[in-house]
Amino acid sequence: MSRQLLLSERRARWRTAVLAMLLCFGVTALPAAAREEEEYTKEWGASLGLNSLLDDTNSSIVGNLHGSMGASVRFLFNPRMALRTEMGVHFIGGDTGGVKDFYPDYVDQVGTARRFYRHSGTIFDLAALYELNFFSYAYRPGYQGHRRFTPYLQMGLGFAFSTTGRTVTPWVPLGFGVKYKLRPRLNVGLDWTMRFSLSDRLDGFDAPHGLKSDFFRNQDHLGLLRVTLTYDFSPRCPTCNKAD
Repeated sequence: MSRQLLLSERRARWRTAVLAMLLCFGVTALPAAAREEEEYTKEWGASLGLNSLLDDTNSSIVGNLHGSMGASVRFLFNPRMALRTEMGVHFIGGDTGGVKDFYPDYVDQVGTARRFYRHSGTIFDLAALYELNFFSYAYRPGYQGHRRFTPYLQMGLGFAFSTTGRTVTPWVPLGFGVKYKLRPRLNVGLDWTMRFSLSDRLDGFDAPHGLKSDFFRNQDHLGLLRVTLTYDFSPRCPTCNKAD
């Protein structure tokens, strides 16, 4: 009888010890979980991609493909909205050799001679784009409805400088993309934008028919497909804007 009582006491002690260990483990794990859910207010990163300049030497969105690169900083308002500020470098080039349209050699004279034009240069741009995520975007899926993957829409305003046309013009980027959280602070994204400019001189070839351009009509525009890698920084204060 005493032996059974001794065994029961030992089992009770073991259960108490195991429960104490589990409780200690849970308490020590809380800070790690809190760190994993930490929110950040900014992202910085770099991008690489391809561009296609829709101009007087190219009318196809996949024609005259050239490289682009850039750097960006995102200001994260919340898991659904952000403001992306960026600067980009876009290499451009093309010629009228394959253009079906007829460009007269002299626009003020009647004739059948075609004008041949070739250009090559670089476009530098600065832009700010508002981004709206379809889903609440964060690392841990399910937590407060967050998802690691989300499509998003973007639109904004920017300025571009063309070395070929020696011109500065405003342009309006519109597009969409997808983003995915590889790690709690590491993001990868793929997006496409069409950048509508207010100039016909990005290629240096202005009004080859002698027709006046108007707003977005008969202007040069840039299509851009790129992959972006960004890193989160600047943690959000967890106790800010909360009542004591």
